[in-house]
Amino acid sequence: MSLGFKKILKKFLIWRFQYISDKQFINISSAVIGLLAGISAVILKNSTHYIQLLLEGEIIRDLHHAFYFIFPVIGLAIVYIIKKYFIRKKMGHGIPITLFSISKLKGVIPSYQMWSSLITAPFTVGFGGSAGLEGPIVATGAALGSNYARLMHLNQTTKTLLIGAAAAGVFSSIFQAPIAAIVFAVEIFSLELTMVSMIPILLASITAVLTSYFFFGDDILLHFEILDKFHLNDVIFYIFLGVFSAIASIYFSKVYFKIGAFFRDFKGFHKRLMFGGILLGVMVYLIPPLFGEGYSTVNNILRGDISKVISNNIFHFQADNVIIVVAFLIGLILFKVVATSLTFGAGGVGGVFAPTLFTGSVTGYVFALIINSSNLFDHQLSTANFAMAGMGGLMAGILQAPLTAIFLIAEITGGYQLFVPLMIVSAISYLITKMYIPHNIYTAELAKKGQLITHDKDKKVLLLMDIDKVIETNFIKIHPKMNLGDIVQKAVIKSTRNHFPVVNDDNEFLGILMLDDIRNIMFEQKLYKKMKAHSLMQIAPAIIDYDKDSMETIMEKFKETVAWNLPVIKDGKYYGFISKSRLLTSYRRKLINVTA
Repeated sequence: MSLGFKKILKKFLIWRFQYISDKQFINISSAVIGLLAGISAVILKNSTHYIQLLLEGEIIRDLHHAFYFIFPVIGLAIVYIIKKYFIRKKMGHGIPITLFSISKLKGVIPSYQMWSSLITAPFTVGFGGSAGLEGPIVATGAALGSNYARLMHLNQTTKTLLIGAAAAGVFSSIFQAPIAAIVFAVEIFSLELTMVSMIPILLASITAVLTSYFFFGDDILLHFEILDKFHLNDVIFYIFLGVFSAIASIYFSKVYFKIGAFFRDFKGFHKRLMFGGILLGVMVYLIPPLFGEGYSTVNNILRGDISKVISNNIFHFQADNVIIVVAFLIGLILFKVVATSLTFGAGGVGGVFAPTLFTGSVTGYVFALIINSSNLFDHQLSTANFAMAGMGGLMAGILQAPLTAIFLIAEITGGYQLFVPLMIVSAISYLITKMYIPHNIYTAELAKKGQLITHDKDKKVLLLMDIDKVIETNFIKIHPKMNLGDIVQKAVIKSTRNHFPVVNDDNEFLGILMLDDIRNIMFEQKLYKKMKAHSLMQIAPAIIDYDKDSMETIMEKFKETVAWNLPVIKDGKYYGFISKSRLLTSYRRKLINVTA
């Protein structure tokens, strides 16, 4: 940052504090963030679709089908080069990284995240990586919100709010669904939905969707028009679709987690790139609908134009055979998650939102097709309506965001005629999936480490608390072989504390010596050389592990032991103490800050 810019910024901030209230500035900032998020979404979407149109349209179809195998590998190799030689920093998945920054980094997101996904995601997805753009663009928008807040010297609560506003903005811009975008920000990022927080998110969502309309007009990702109304006779089938969607969601999540764990065991990144890239290339070559985001396949399914989906492969299947159609579509459901997982495992940058919608549309369509072609039911279902409901069901199951699923599909369809079916399918899919998959794809790793923010206010406050601010280190340490005389002269007299950590030569914690333990003998000079610290100390009721224990665990240890002070170890060594009074004071301050 240049000296001239710093002077201008300082003058602007002084002027802002004098003439613009905090509430007004937050609202203005939200609109600015929405504009930036909308422009970022336009750039990412346009660049990706241009690459995909160029490769799939003018090269693959005009030259040779074998490029379906080659391009994903090339795209992943380009991403690897960009990461290693240009970014040179660790890049994680967009939404998990954002959630981690909110919970553990006080909303601070590195500045390179503002542009890194804009460069790498188009090469991943445009060259055929089976992933979506929503995760990368959310990471970009969140980084914009975070760095804007830091630049304007806004506090942590406002910073988190602007991150949520940016996420709503990019979601609104991509799908042109401003209401669903607000629900998405609240549901995924666990924001408090109050009038204070809703207005900034609403402003960002509106600004971003207007930006999208300015550049794209009415051109949206998913093209759908309701032709068949909802009938009460269809309710039982929507209930079955909810169960069917839950099964697909559980399968998707488990396969995703297992393949991700498999690739984490690879020591060399080159091996991950080659192994994952080649397998992905083979899959895309055999099943071209797995190429890229897959929205063209989704739109064909919504239009009922299944022949384009079925025939686009080296086998040239025909859509007139129901068994072949059903088998092929089930294959798409089974292999889409494998292709997505391989994309990430090989180092690609993308998200799971588009694969979720892809899998959901196929799930709903194939369910309706099975019912329609079966002799067991004298009933015809709308394949398009069930495809849309299936998208809602998979979103509710895989992403565990049922409200986002309901409102997104409702906005995409241009009305609320499918609202009841969406509620049925989404609720059933979510409830069943939640029983087997406690946390969604975005939050599983964070939940495992105790770093996940939820709508539980108590847990949220504990998670946002900084353990370093409650640890006290100004205690005089005692060696276990110190005699009573040395303890009195070198520790008790010089300390304002009433307890002392006992440690060995390697600074390993052994126990606590309380002032109350020696009060009745501390003036007995005849005992000064006889009594040793190891015989006077007591075992700590519990020990806090700096590296492993979350604030929730720490609070629980105080509750179970009824202790007022507990020792802290770090890397196996004594580090300090946490007092209950300091912990509760810090909790109260953070609670006021969070609910402000």
